[in-house]
Amino acid sequence: MTAPLISDPCLDQPVRAPLSGGRRIRVVQLVATGSNGGAQEHVWSLLERLDRSRYDLSVISLSDGAAVRRFRALGVPVTVVDELDDAAALDRVVDLLAERPPAVIHLHMYRADVIGTRAALALGERGLPRPYVMSTVHSSRFRSYEDRELLRALTPSMDRLVAVSRAIVTKLRAEGRDTTPTELIYNGVDLSRYDHQEACCTLPEEYGFATGTPLVGVVARLEPEKGHPTLLEAWPHVLEREPEARLLIVGEGSRREALEEQARSLDLLGDECHGDRCVGTRHARPGAKVVFTGRRDDVPAVTAALDVAVLPSYREAQGLVILEAMALSRPVVATDVGGIPEMIEDGVTGLLVPPRDAPALAAAITRLLEDHPLADTLARAGHDLVHERFCLERMIAEVGDIYESGATAVSRRSAGARTAA
Repeated sequence: MTAPLISDPCLDQPVRAPLSGGRRIRVVQLVATGSNGGAQEHVWSLLERLDRSRYDLSVISLSDGAAVRRFRALGVPVTVVDELDDAAALDRVVDLLAERPPAVIHLHMYRADVIGTRAALALGERGLPRPYVMSTVHSSRFRSYEDRELLRALTPSMDRLVAVSRAIVTKLRAEGRDTTPTELIYNGVDLSRYDHQEACCTLPEEYGFATGTPLVGVVARLEPEKGHPTLLEAWPHVLEREPEARLLIVGEGSRREALEEQARSLDLLGDECHGDRCVGTRHARPGAKVVFTGRRDDVPAVTAALDVAVLPSYREAQGLVILEAMALSRPVVATDVGGIPEMIEDGVTGLLVPPRDAPALAAAITRLLEDHPLADTLARAGHDLVHERFCLERMIAEVGDIYESGATAVSRRSAGARTAA
């Protein structure tokens, strides 16, 4: 008997009818900062994967940075509005939008929400079509009362909110922003980058480890909310059971100096380098138990080489790096905060621990280093979950659906305005 066909949302993409007259839907991505981060990675994925024959894509960034350079490398027009004063930035954004009015303006992060929504309203005041305003809420950050009130006041002028986790949906409701339709769209993983990724085989040589050294790693910006201090506090407890294990801290950020000082105080950084003692190693000192790798451009290969991937965040909207580790069939340990429990079922697709609990974090890491059958079982389950629910293609299709409905809504609004006139 022939097996029934099963629909795969990661393969079965919508077939859209061609637009008449070779038209394209003009979409502007407005981002608050041009530095690298989760929101910028989301935008990069949209720019890289959306059909350019159907969507006329461009970016306005409210500051310069590495992400801006990545956007431009895709061949997408990018304008940097480097104005610290919000009023001046708003005037410039309105002028840019008026030159080529978009059907959709897609906002990312707080300052973009404020300036982008006001700019859309200003276009209407100029007699131009008001674009469809959608905002993806990427962060679970707790903002000031004044910021929350401003967003609450502006939200009715937005057409659609997109939350990257159910935790964000709950946050929006608590902030009184449920006056606008909200859609849950998880960030997705580009499976083509991860399914056949070879592990980086040069890490022992780069950092002075013996081949076969158990490796635990965290890939995250070195910022307060990411929880690195708890991981460093936990690491001596891991070493008590697994003295050969080494911890890789991958990423850059404002807390690097403070974190290195913490590691030094815990005697985890090893000896100072003198003469040729560090020849052949990239950043590691002799005897280092923890290595700060800085930014790496081969994160998938590094993650594939880990025995355990960790995300010890104090707050997290979703935690895309955990999905990426799961796509690579790496066992994961993460904190039970924000949107992380929507990806990890404790004991099924990974291990969850309370935030700021160093002993619990150490115990979970040690458990996976010692119990290889459990680690393999969790890794396989996590890999399957990413394929079922968190592929990039699904995210792109769902965002594209909003662009399509948004462009239709703008056309109807414009037609209604012409009829009324």
